[in-house]
Amino acid sequence: MIQELLPQAERIAAILKARGETISVAESSTAGLISAALLAVGGASAYFMGGAVVYTRASRTELLRVTDEEFAALTGITPSTEPYALLFARKIKERLNTTWSVGETGTAGPTGSRYGHAPGHSCIAVIGRVERAITVETGSADRVDNMRAFSVAALDLLEKTLG
Repeated sequence: MIQELLPQAERIAAILKARGETISVAESSTAGLISAALLAVGGASAYFMGGAVVYTRASRTELLRVTDEEFAALTGITPSTEPYALLFARKIKERLNTTWSVGETGTAGPTGSRYGHAPGHSCIAVIGRVERAITVETGSADRVDNMRAFSVAALDLLEKTLG
């Protein structure tokens, strides 16, 4: 799976290195694949400052420092939404003081989420000089295929945003 993501990651790495910029990643349903792709490029320590797989409320609290009280105050934000992906990206960017960040949250499958999202649903955000967020719907319940599709979409959004 990393081999498939490597060409995108290499292009992103080249841009970040040329500009002297850095990146951090907070991901959920991709289970670290976005970070793994970016780290598979030689010289990643020049631009990759860190990442977190934020899969539970406990990891959200500990890794991103989003307390239950803070989350409750964010009216209308629920997991697996674009605002939630933006929150992930914003928090990891702040925690690691990077130029860019990626946030990803979704439902890889094989079942849907308790928030009403079907399997194959992911929201991805990129924050840097601009903020962008997208929603991906694969229509598939295949967990591994969805994780790959979400990672490709995240790297695509990052590459286009870095433009």
